[in-house]
Order: sequence, then C-alpha cells, then structure tokens
Amino acid sequence: MKYETIVTKGIEMTAKSYTCWIITEGMAGTENQCIGIAEHLGYPYSIKKIQLNNPWKTLSPYIGFEQDYSFSPKLSPPWPDILIASGRKSIAASRYIKKMSKGHTFTVQVQDPRVSENHFDLLAIPEHDPLRGSNVIVTKASPNKITQDTLTKEKEAFPEFENLRSPRIAVLIGGSSKAYNMTHEITENLANKLQDLDGSLMITCSRRTGIINQKILETKLKKDTNYFWTGSGNNPYLAFLAWADYILVTADSASMISESCTTGKPVYMIELDGGKKRISSLHNNLIKHGALRIFDGSLEKYEYTPLNDAKHVADAIKKEFKIFTRSS
Repeated sequence: MKYETIVTKGIEMTAKSYTCWIITEGMAGTENQCIGIAEHLGYPYSIKKIQLNNPWKTLSPYIGFEQDYSFSPKLSPPWPDILIASGRKSIAASRYIKKMSKGHTFTVQVQDPRVSENHFDLLAIPEHDPLRGSNVIVTKASPNKITQDTLTKEKEAFPEFENLRSPRIAVLIGGSSKAYNMTHEITENLANKLQDLDGSLMITCSRRTGIINQKILETKLKKDTNYFWTGSGNNPYLAFLAWADYILVTADSASMISESCTTGKPVYMIELDGGKKRISSLHNNLIKHGALRIFDGSLEKYEYTPLNDAKHVADAIKKEFKIFTRSS
C-alpha cells in the first residue's frame, strides 16, 4: 500500500495556499468521497493511508488516548491546515492531529463517526444517517469525484464508445453484501430484461457479483452490440457514466448509486433480495428527490437536479474555515 500521494492539480490561486490532508484506511469508497471534496476545495492535498496498531485497531474509535505509535505509518508534522478523513480508523487520526496541532488543524469527518460530533470541527453526514448538530453538514447521498469536467475527460479517453448504438445503457452490477443477496434467479431475470432493451449495453461487474452470476450475464449479454468489461485494460467505469443515456445500478452499492445520481442522467435501481433500513432510506430519499427510479424492464427519459454533495461540503468547509482561522 502506498502511504502518501500528493495532488496539486487544479490548485486555487489564493493569497495563502492552505495545506490539506486526506486520511483513510485506503478503501476506494471512502477515499473517493474525500477526494471529491478536496478537488472542489481547490487546495493542494496529500492522500495518506493508515492502519491502526493494537489496542486502537480493535477498540477504536472508543478507546481514545491516541499516541504516535497508534498509527502505521506514524503521522508527523508539519500538520495540515485542513484534514478531511473518512472511515473508522481515521477517527483516531483526526483526534490525534487536532491534539498535536494544538487545535490549529480544521478537522472534517465524512460519514457518521459513531462518537460525539464535538471531536470534529465539521462533519459531512448523509441524509439517511440520524446524526445532526450545529457543526453537521447534511448531504443527499455520498460525496464523490463526479463532475462534468471528469465526464468530459472520460469521454475523450474512451472514444470507441461513440460507435455503440444509441441509447447507450450503463449497467453497473455489484452483488451480494451484508444487506443484500444477488441470487442466480435474480441474475437470470435481470439478463432477460436487459436483452429486451432497445440500445446497447455497457456492463461492468464487481467481485461481489460472483463467478456464476457473471457467467449468466456474459452468456446472454456478451455480444458485438454491447460492451462487457471483464477486468482487462483500463477500467471504463467512469466512461460508462460519461457516455450513458441511461444508468442501471444494483441496490447494494451506495457509492455507485450516489455517483450515478450526480451525473443528472436517468438512474434506475436493480432490486436485490434483502435490504437494511439505512441503505433503504438512501434509496427512498433519492426516489423522493426524483433522481432514482426502480427498474421494471422499461426505460424513459426524466429530469432532476443532479446531486452535488462534494461541492456542497467543500463550500461549507471554506465558509467555516474562514471563521475558524479568524478566531484561531
């Protein structure tokens, strides 16, 4: 695992160039949320991936009393002006950096930390989580890296998708998770419905899809008129979002649903067996917002206000950080 990545693209020219760290345990979903926010901030940022040593590894975030030897690799100064963190293990890092910087680092925690909001200067909490407070910014779904500029660049990176027959339909397949079960019967029924759609399919599966389910989809849908990505070559996931006229996404993935609904394109959810209250609340909120519909085998165009959660959080950080620096 690479410990640190420094990103300076798109730096905002200001009288003072503030420093920003992103800290996660390296999971793509949480890291991408933080990167999306940092990109909208416009300051150069460093991405740091950490692990916790015991007993913090087992007892975090509740144990507290973080020390330099709590982290692998160790965290050391100069401390950043702004810290954006996400994930259970990052909570310990947020508290430690706040303490070691003598309160001068403005700490932003993305997602519900399951500890008091008073440990952080600002929290970005999705609408489907209950935590609220004076320092809580509520997002519609998950912040992410999707912007119109990103989609334009991805179109340019995969020009061959222009040759696919319109309408182009992105099919984003997750699979079984703690909350959901993607059965073989569901997969068979889905493949049959997808076969009947007018247009071309751009299909990607995940490790959660499972070998048998992927084979079912490949057998029925892997043909010259479609594009089925099987894992070789550059990942076309973002290009799928860029070229798509419609997006279909399985119910299990909050991140793929959030990213899809940030494009402003019609997004249809593929239902799976199971579900839990938290992710079902996300689905219901997005349906109420008008961004998401349930896939029943047919597609139609519709419009809604695209999500822009990363910018929403970045704007809140800029506003609160100005107040923070004046009072420091």
